[in-house]
Amino acid sequence: MKSSAIFTRAFTRAAAGALALGLSTAAFADTWRYAHEEFEGDVQDVYALAFKDYIEDNSEHTLEVYRFGELGESDDIMEQAQSGILEFVNQSPGFSGAWLPAAQIFFVPYLLPTDEQTVYEFFDESEAIHEMFPELYAEHGLELLKMYPEGEMVVTADEPVTSPAEFDNKKIRVMTNPLLSETYNAFGATPTPLPWGEVYGGLQTGVIDGQENPIFWIESGGLYEVSPNLIFTGHGWFVTASMANKEFFDSLSSDEQQMLREAADYAYGVTMEHIQGLADESLAKILRPPTRSPSPG
Repeated sequence: MKSSAIFTRAFTRAAAGALALGLSTAAFADTWRYAHEEFEGDVQDVYALAFKDYIEDNSEHTLEVYRFGELGESDDIMEQAQSGILEFVNQSPGFSGAWLPAAQIFFVPYLLPTDEQTVYEFFDESEAIHEMFPELYAEHGLELLKMYPEGEMVVTADEPVTSPAEFDNKKIRVMTNPLLSETYNAFGATPTPLPWGEVYGGLQTGVIDGQENPIFWIESGGLYEVSPNLIFTGHGWFVTASMANKEFFDSLSSDEQQMLREAADYAYGVTMEHIQGLADESLAKILRPPTRSPSPG
């Protein structure tokens, strides 16, 4: 009887320990959420999926990736990240410049390098990116994980534009960034902030006369179909940023924080490799003659 009681107590303690271990493991195997501004297969999606792969290969966590429109527009996903609904968000300084004025520096025309190799070196080595901007984002409840370029900005318009004077009175869609608006004012155009979801229809109906984006985005979003004139102004590259909710990030162990930084480094490397030659490939798709179905008979 006594030995049976001892066995029962020992078994109970062992079972309780196993349950506690199981609950502890489950508590640390979280599902995190990451939202970005682009479509499947676009640059931000490539980054997000590489970030996801690294996390899931090096931890018990899983990462759900949400693409453009699934949780709203860019401003919506940023609000969700700052409030803690999302753990991670990807947003361009072209949008965040409205509440983080210093971020507008990336959209000052002709200020930053545009040569592809020099662009890569700048993002690898910039003291402002790696030391100053993390502090600025932290003031807004965000842990800056990585800033990275996506591609040279190209303007599209309803008519050919071969000189600055031909921008006069053109309604050009811009992101909600005061400096971008001033830039197109200086060009003589009429800057028109418009959510991305309304850009294609706005071009199609004449609400706007043009817009600017990297060439891959112009191709993947079909903007060339309704805004067929491409204007290579050479005024800058599109820049974006990957961030975490700071309260969430600070709650993690130092090992998990380091793992996320390594995931960001890994995703950055994958993304920089992906964008090499991407602009040329996208332009070739735009210029490719449409295929015709064979005539009947």
